[in-house]
Amino acid sequence: MRVVIQRVDQCTLTINHRTKRKIDKGLLVLLGIHEQDTKIDVEWLVGKILHLRIFEDELQKMNRSLLDIEGELMLISQFTLYASTKKGNRPSFIKAAPPARAIPLYEYMIEQLALTLSDKLKTGKFGAHMDINLINNGPVTIIIDSIQKE
Repeated sequence: MRVVIQRVDQCTLTINHRTKRKIDKGLLVLLGIHEQDTKIDVEWLVGKILHLRIFEDELQKMNRSLLDIEGELMLISQFTLYASTKKGNRPSFIKAAPPARAIPLYEYMIEQLALTLSDKLKTGKFGAHMDINLINNGPVTIIIDSIQKE
């Protein structure tokens, strides 16, 4: 699994040009699911995301986690994080998990995050057209791949 994490002051998500979801101070997490990912990858990433110390403390040092600041989280599936551009100019997505494999893992990640965040968690809709409007704080953007867990 690969995530792109952005520290945000605000993030608004529109799904299929209708449904709107919004968070304030917290994290926007774009999630790509690899064809070989498992629940172990989900559990490892959830721990990393919740405890990643990228919010400033009173000394302006990145020393606080999402949990420390009681922030919100927006989770959005994004298979394009596994784009391969090795050949030609058209990306290949063959390493991305197909929906039959990806959807259960995406839903499991939602369940695992909700155990801690409950109403502070907002999500996109797998496979839907989504527009994201955000104010990136910093800017701070972190990329984590579960392949690094070993």
